[in-house]
Amino acid sequence: MKLDARIPGGPLEDKWDRHRADLRLVSPANKRKFHVIVVGSGLAGASAAASLAELGYQVSCFCFQDSPRRAHSIAAQGGINAAKNYQNDGDSTWRLFHDTIKGGDFRSREGNVYRLAQVSGSIIDQCVAQGVPFAREYGGMLANRSFGGAQVSRTFYARGQTGQQLLIGAYQALERMIGRGAVTMYSRHEMLELVVVSGRARGIVARDLVTGEMQSFAADAVVLATGGYGNVFFLSTNAKGCNVTAAYRAYKKGAGFANPCFTQIHPTCIPVSGEYQSKLTLMSESLRNDGRVWVPKAHGDTRGPREIPEAERDYYLERKYPSFGNLAPRDIASRAAKEACDDGRGVGPGGRGVYLDFSSAIARLGEHVIRERYDNLFEMYERITAENPYKVPMRIYPAVHYTMGGLWVDYNLMSTLPGLHVIGEANFSDHGANRLGASALMQGLADGYFILPYTIGDYLAGAKLDAVDATHSAFREAEQRAHERLQALLAVDGARSVDSFHKELGHVMWNEAGMARNRDGLIRALQRIPEIRAEFWQNVKVPGAAATLNQSLEKAGRVADFLEFGELLCRDAVEREESCGGHFRTEYQTPDGEAQRDDARFTHAAVWEYRGDDAPIRHVEPLEFEFVKLATRSYR
Repeated sequence: MKLDARIPGGPLEDKWDRHRADLRLVSPANKRKFHVIVVGSGLAGASAAASLAELGYQVSCFCFQDSPRRAHSIAAQGGINAAKNYQNDGDSTWRLFHDTIKGGDFRSREGNVYRLAQVSGSIIDQCVAQGVPFAREYGGMLANRSFGGAQVSRTFYARGQTGQQLLIGAYQALERMIGRGAVTMYSRHEMLELVVVSGRARGIVARDLVTGEMQSFAADAVVLATGGYGNVFFLSTNAKGCNVTAAYRAYKKGAGFANPCFTQIHPTCIPVSGEYQSKLTLMSESLRNDGRVWVPKAHGDTRGPREIPEAERDYYLERKYPSFGNLAPRDIASRAAKEACDDGRGVGPGGRGVYLDFSSAIARLGEHVIRERYDNLFEMYERITAENPYKVPMRIYPAVHYTMGGLWVDYNLMSTLPGLHVIGEANFSDHGANRLGASALMQGLADGYFILPYTIGDYLAGAKLDAVDATHSAFREAEQRAHERLQALLAVDGARSVDSFHKELGHVMWNEAGMARNRDGLIRALQRIPEIRAEFWQNVKVPGAAATLNQSLEKAGRVADFLEFGELLCRDAVEREESCGGHFRTEYQTPDGEAQRDDARFTHAAVWEYRGDDAPIRHVEPLEFEFVKLATRSYR
């Protein structure tokens, strides 16, 4: 497997501009001759499909939801970063770049991250032009707030529903192109196979989830914008439909999978309340602007929060990280919460929670100001917990939220499989070992609006593509494989539900590969996951048939892939013998409990190559730091 990142040379601030100038072009008349498939319709997918169609390409867009507006991007709450410096507080493109590199614990590429910071301002301009209702100050200027890992206010927001408003903007751009006939939209279709012809990605096999019909779709290039794999842990803040299937199909066809062990645990989520739960609920990181995180100083203190005097509270983030306080990065804040709970000072049922207290902010600013900023989040919390956060502190605990790992891509966002481009959370490129808050929306829209529309043309202009349609033998073979897999799932006719296997896998993943990992636990997981997988294929019960609407069959296919992918994640975690960002190996920590990197051995991206029944091969892409000095990350 060849890993050529294609990072252009020259000064950091000139790399993207010079690279764009050197890219091959497709003329307007010729763009109409090329067909591009975009799988996924969230922020990355919708923006890419709309932009490519606007340029003149023929585009087919696929999503398994009943509408592109139901993509999981809609769940993002707190905001989107951009280096506009509207607050005149010292922000700049360089500072956003440096904060992102540092936040990712120096495990991402300088060139990609600087480009992300460069185009961030254009994203805000684009979204404002679309009518996205960002919050504004009294004088009409766009408002900003702070997010974790930054000492400036660069996050643009629309109350607690930023993802929803941004997605409406991208959705209307997509619908405009659908209305013009430039995009053909296939909702309620799930990609089950990637089709490769002569070593290039040339289409997909998708199943109509309403009728059960299997169909092949040919194209000149394929774009995956299918999100992350956090649901391998079963309980996460992701929508229940989020899965790894499309990315895993690409991996099995030759696309390298980079850093699968880099998973993010979000520190502010509503705690687990029982075995019956199927997902967890995010409470936006933006709440830590005004909320203070604390636990009782005394072990086993069961008094109510208002009964505990100020002197007996431990505001542990403010104590441990005075420079950033409650806005320490997510990986650090999550581990600090776990540490407090493991110490016997957690709150709520089972002691698995910490307080997020707004009483100081309400006293300082007034309840009406807090309502203006967070009312929909407070309402959501009260509906779920029956507790009024204006009167008592929220109870929060870390949960799986995002995945920094993903399919490997070069500077042009193309995978190791020619013709397969990967954007948004589905790729690995920008966040290293830990993503800073409000950067997911930034990356998705940067890739879709401002990067892929340039770089995919370079591929199409240079590739010598034979005429291929859905009658090609490769499509027939791919359809047959997908059909046989579905029939195999139905034929087991066992006694256990799909969800029971998914939950069992999730317990193993969370206990052995969650917030804290060690070699012994990961080896246990690598022994247990194949056992669960074997029982799944012997005892799973999938009712119904394939040639109709069958949500149990949909789930079964996704869980089958999680049962393979979970093993890859744990294998990657075993091999990375260091702690960095969200990958915290308890054997590798500083005396004060912080992550201890091993830059001599692991300043690289680990990229896994599928080898069928044999163990996957681990390749490395060295990470070079020419403009930023490698340093121990400190937020104290």
